Amino acid sequence: MDKTLKKLTAEIIESITDRKSQVQHFDGSPLPDKIEIYKLIEDALVVLFPGYFGDSQFSFETIELQLGFRVASLYERLKAQIFREAQHSCKLPNPLCKNCRNYAVFVTNQVMAEIPKLRNLLETDVKAAFKNDPAASSYDEIIFSYPGLEAVAVYRMANLLRKQGMILIPRIMTEWAHSRTGIDIHPGAVIGESFFIDHGTGVVIGETTRIGSEVTIYQGVTLGALNFPRDAQGKIIRGAKRHPTIEDGVVIYAGATILGGDTTVGKNSVIGGNVWLTESVPPYSRVSMQKLDLKITVRSGKG
Repeated sequence: MDKTLKKLTAEIIESITDRKSQVQHFDGSPLPDKIEIYKLIEDALVVLFPGYFGDSQFSFETIELQLGFRVASLYERLKAQIFREAQHSCKLPNPLCKNCRNYAVFVTNQVMAEIPKLRNLLETDVKAAFKNDPAASSYDEIIFSYPGLEAVAVYRMANLLRKQGMILIPRIMTEWAHSRTGIDIHPGAVIGESFFIDHGTGVVIGETTRIGSEVTIYQGVTLGALNFPRDAQGKIIRGAKRHPTIEDGVVIYAGATILGGDTTVGKNSVIGGNVWLTESVPPYSRVSMQKLDLKITVRSGKG
């Protein structure tokens, strides 16, 4: 090996093995496999929307066998990834740890048991999209092609895992959806039924956001934090409510920004495009940008 490359390799290894560094992973416990989780998402979408995702030809005659195989495969592979995260988070990682394995079985059972309810919940999201988008020709079009529905479906799966204490896997899932759709929904957010994101690119929904039922939002909407509460040492207080609450029936138009954990948008309100909102508004409000007096100068173009 060239001396320059040898020297470079030695320097890289020295930086990697620096005991003071906190940005490294050498504790022997495998992290969740991102590629495997991506495949799990795709398989889960087949189970949630049979006949729409995947390459299987479903029929009522064969659906029990085909779906049964996918459910069993999804169960075993999800359990393996949950075990990886549980073991990584464990203070005493051990490949034979029964506590971590039992925990993985428990969480997997809890999540899989919610799939029928999750299918029903996603059906309300599909119907909300059809109800609120005059461009939608059918439920099939929405399920096949709407990025908002895909992002919400992945979020709802990730949220089930988040409720069971998982951190890494849910975040990997929603970031996968983010990279595909341009829609960033934190798995810790709470979102009610019949949720519709139209177009969707640039939508951001923060961790402690609370969204009621029958809410519609458009592209470029941010439901974010106004500031980050800190303790006496200046460290961020994690888990504090810092994102807004959106009550039932609210419509938020493109480019609106709503910030702050104390900010509540009352039910059946309409927030206009490009609005910047940092304080609560009562139910049935209509919030819009003030019209600006613009002075336009026209030049002749003669130099």
